[in-house]
Amino acid sequence: MIRLKELGYVLFAVSFRICSLFPRKKNRFFLVATHDSSGEGNIGIMARRIKRVKPDSDLCFYTRKDSIRHPIRFFAVLPYQLATASYVLLDNEFLPMAYLSFGKDVKVVQLWHGTGTIKKFGQDANTGRLYELERRCNRNLTDLIVSSEYFADIYQSAFHVPRETIRVLGLPRTDLFWNEAACEKRKQRFYQKFPDLKGKELILYAPTFRDDQLENQGMSFDYERVSSSLGKDQILLLRFHPFVAKAWKEKGLTLPDNILDVSGYEGISTLLLVADRLITDYSSVVFEYCLLKRPMIFYAYDLEHFSEQGRSFYEDYESFVPGPVVKKLEDLLEELKNPGKTSSYEGFIDQCYQYLDGKSGERVLRLLFSEE
Repeated sequence: MIRLKELGYVLFAVSFRICSLFPRKKNRFFLVATHDSSGEGNIGIMARRIKRVKPDSDLCFYTRKDSIRHPIRFFAVLPYQLATASYVLLDNEFLPMAYLSFGKDVKVVQLWHGTGTIKKFGQDANTGRLYELERRCNRNLTDLIVSSEYFADIYQSAFHVPRETIRVLGLPRTDLFWNEAACEKRKQRFYQKFPDLKGKELILYAPTFRDDQLENQGMSFDYERVSSSLGKDQILLLRFHPFVAKAWKEKGLTLPDNILDVSGYEGISTLLLVADRLITDYSSVVFEYCLLKRPMIFYAYDLEHFSEQGRSFYEDYESFVPGPVVKKLEDLLEELKNPGKTSSYEGFIDQCYQYLDGKSGERVLRLLFSEE
């Protein structure tokens, strides 16, 4: 399958080289938002900031919808936009870049989509042809944004880039948590859509994506049993990876009244704001939710399998995560019966964040326009 896709990448590159004959536009930005195209993702946030300081900016987006299934756009429009852009911002790998090279004055900035990571990824997890394509993509990066020196070492390894490429500036998507008015506005918008949830204890379950279980993600979670164990004022919100959510939808599964699938809700930051407690496992969502200093439960039902046969971890999982680790559903249900106890996150937050000021987006802007 990847070989067939690779042919598409090569054709994209041929078109890109032809389009490189056109003059580059100083105000053009090519924005890759294939992981999170919502306004809550790093790319959406930076797009708004760029427009505020540079109103004449030409923002060209590439999202998950822009596939080879739309050949004119993919092989003609997008290569022209990218070849004539002076700035490239990404929240994911863009594999056609394995066959591209940019001018020395083009900034290629990888913001990624996770604020941090527990599990190994990128060059530390992938193998074979995908490993090689990603390595070649990342040679084009001029800047890789991270939230702390701790993650600088990890991301340098995962992206296989020189140390001087790493910029400890913080991720724009976390700025929201220091903006009280913006937080309140997002929560009000959520409750306008789900008025029956107001006054309830909302528990968000946001498991990580598992590479080898696409069709069965989350299926080990006995929702009928969980539903019967929830208190009368407790509601479980489900937030799955887009691929997993699609698989659920295709199966046509129904959920009990006190369990709501919010996988289709735009962005995850709002869901974190309304959640009184978080259940997760190896997801990077922990690095944003910890800023709210609310209780977390780590339901690592496949910890040994994931560690030995999955991606594995950068640290000892059970001692690293800031909350109780449970491996059995019975233990999870017991945790849910008790009022959530807020853990001490100070050491964890200090390790994962160099800046706690809500100004990460400003620092990224200064990086983009530092030579002007």
